[in-house]
Amino acid sequence: MAEVARALGHPHRLALLEHIVRAERSVERLADLTDMSVANASQHLQQLKRAGCVQARRDGKNILYSLGQGPLAAVVAALHDYVAFKQDRIDQAIADSRQRPQEMESVSIDALVDRMNEGAVILVDVRPGDEFRKSHLPGAVNIPIPQLEERAKELSDNAHVVAYCKGPYCVLTREAVVILRAQGVEAAPLAGGVPEWRAAGYRLDEGV
Repeated sequence: MAEVARALGHPHRLALLEHIVRAERSVERLADLTDMSVANASQHLQQLKRAGCVQARRDGKNILYSLGQGPLAAVVAALHDYVAFKQDRIDQAIADSRQRPQEMESVSIDALVDRMNEGAVILVDVRPGDEFRKSHLPGAVNIPIPQLEERAKELSDNAHVVAYCKGPYCVLTREAVVILRAQGVEAAPLAGGVPEWRAAGYRLDEGV
């Protein structure tokens, strides 16, 4: 599974696979459709072939690529469905913040510091783990968005959560609040992220 995921985990290879799902195509045609050079397209196609995602055959001077054996079309369709699901969640979070702004009022950094000094808040960093490990707000708990719904039960029932992501315009922060509130957790977004916290002169936990 990891090998296949690595093969699919590149935008160029996904773009190639999108066109191959629709029809068998030559390297040259695929390169044209994806705005890549023939050499670059060929390199990515070889990686897809090694993973079994595509197969090739020669037709005269042309090398034609088609889907590999198995339900690859279903895999691509499932990826589309998942992306649509995620986009819907983000759109809903944006809509909630616009339609009910009083319910999605952000916590300022100064107000957060006061709550932290009182021990009255749990900080949840919803960024990917590698970004969290580089630097994060002191005492923050890392629960990336894909894990948040399942792990919301780890947070205390009577806790007040402040969620943050990359910055004040990161929609994932508001999505996190929507998810947490749906799980019965009192939550609010932070008006900022790591850059704003640093700019305010507060220390970060780094390399942890």
